[in-house]
Amino acid sequence: MPVGDILEWLDEHGGPGFTWYVKRLSGNDTLANGSHQAGPYIPREILFRVLPALNRQDVKNPDVWFNLYVDSHADHRQVRAVWYNNHYHDTKARRGRDETRVTNFGGGASALLDPESTGALTVFAFAAADPAAVPECHVWVCRHETEEDLVEDRVGPVEPGKWLLWPPAQGGLFPTDAQPAVRTSCWLGDDEIPAAWRLKFPTGADIIRKAVDLRDDSSLDPDRRLIRRRECEFEIFRSVEQAIELPHITAGFTNIDGFIARAQTILQRRKARSGHSLELHARAIFIEERLVEGTHFAHQPVSEDGKTPDFLFPSIASYRDPAFPADRLRMLAVKTTCRDRWRQILNEANRIPMKHLLTLQEGVSETQFREMTNAGVQLVVPAGLTETFPKDVRPHLQTLESFIGDVRLLPINV
Repeated sequence: MPVGDILEWLDEHGGPGFTWYVKRLSGNDTLANGSHQAGPYIPREILFRVLPALNRQDVKNPDVWFNLYVDSHADHRQVRAVWYNNHYHDTKARRGRDETRVTNFGGGASALLDPESTGALTVFAFAAADPAAVPECHVWVCRHETEEDLVEDRVGPVEPGKWLLWPPAQGGLFPTDAQPAVRTSCWLGDDEIPAAWRLKFPTGADIIRKAVDLRDDSSLDPDRRLIRRRECEFEIFRSVEQAIELPHITAGFTNIDGFIARAQTILQRRKARSGHSLELHARAIFIEERLVEGTHFAHQPVSEDGKTPDFLFPSIASYRDPAFPADRLRMLAVKTTCRDRWRQILNEANRIPMKHLLTLQEGVSETQFREMTNAGVQLVVPAGLTETFPKDVRPHLQTLESFIGDVRLLPINV
């Protein structure tokens, strides 16, 4: 289908009569990792909002059938949303199930369960509930990077393991929860935001330095440290965003062009943050792990004209020295998602045939993993995310801690 199809779809299903639930399909959502509960996960609070008839605590295991149209792949079927609420009906012990599931997607015939859809950005557009009609949901499973970019141009970046509602619930775009007396999050109160940050939005490196201050986590392994730090950094980013942008929004706009310009600034800043966050966190952890920049690794070096890999090991000087053995060089690319983007790294660092790729994507299909392996790509995945990959793939993944251990052994000189 031409790109125009998704543009028309976004316009048709982006009006006030629809609520979007947007996420990237994980290996647990699709059939990629063999889960017996395959099917896109939709949180209970979302299902209760878009299918209010499901919210019946007085009925045991209430369900709602609704029409699901996967418009990107011309697929239609009736699916079932069910609330397993035994917890509220077991009078002997409150230990029964209390969860929602959506079933009847049609197995591997559905694009939503196709292992090749793992990692795909997906929009579920629920039509406004009409008590007199069967509920319906229109879905678009992005088929390539261009479609994902068009969706994120509208809603902002969507990272693996995260989801968002569009339009946001009232107040959801800029959370205003008060900071508790004992810090349990990295959300900055107004008095904690440096004055300079209010005059000029802090850089990604500035925010990550703050995240390191709030989440030292030096006792944790690099994998857990990376995940916790990114959660912290995101909270800091959103709190600063609210402090800077909310006054402009509450003050109102005198014309539509001003409103659109402000919204675009916010969305582009979010995309820029998402695109560089993982890379900057990796650099910070390398330094904490006693790898010296310039001696043990190079960040954003120019390997060849027009080619700038994220990291080279042990140094750009070693890479450019023809006497330095190529088998003692390493390259690490960093991409939050890799479903379509992994091919972009194949032409980086010509001297290094094996390309290491650090990603946070929650699973890939076995077919795609074979393609990566045959192309010379080694996935580096934080330990906490490996369970989202197919069982036969997991033994071939490398953790960040393991990768750091390997590059630490590389010789600096020959």
